[in-house]
Amino acid sequence: MITSPYDKYRQSSVQTSTPGQLLLMLYDGAIRFVRGGIEAITGQDYQKANTLLGKAQAIISELRITLDYSYEISQQLSSLYEYMNHLLIDANVKKQTAPAEEALGYLLDLRESWAQAAKAAGNTAQESVNVHG
Repeated sequence: MITSPYDKYRQSSVQTSTPGQLLLMLYDGAIRFVRGGIEAITGQDYQKANTLLGKAQAIISELRITLDYSYEISQQLSSLYEYMNHLLIDANVKKQTAPAEEALGYLLDLRESWAQAAKAAGNTAQESVNVHG
């Protein structure tokens, strides 16, 4: 049961968002978790880094499994998502920020690309997210 007003707001915003907005929310979450993981590694809080990078990996995996492979670009996105997850695992295992920073760069670029596609497609942004099912 959702009790806090913030949780109610979050649930409502997810339920009323367009597919394009939901996709951007996923990217925003992954970006936030990778940034937090980088900060945790820098601060040598490895348990927190593990948790945050794991959450980012879960989002990236979700992005990967929702791809619609009838679009040619989906295979390339799948490979990039797989590589980003590899980078996050590498950062987590080696306790190094460089691989996570590389993954963060890809996430930021992709998020910006999807935001531009959604803007170009209009308010519904349906065309921009078809590749993600």
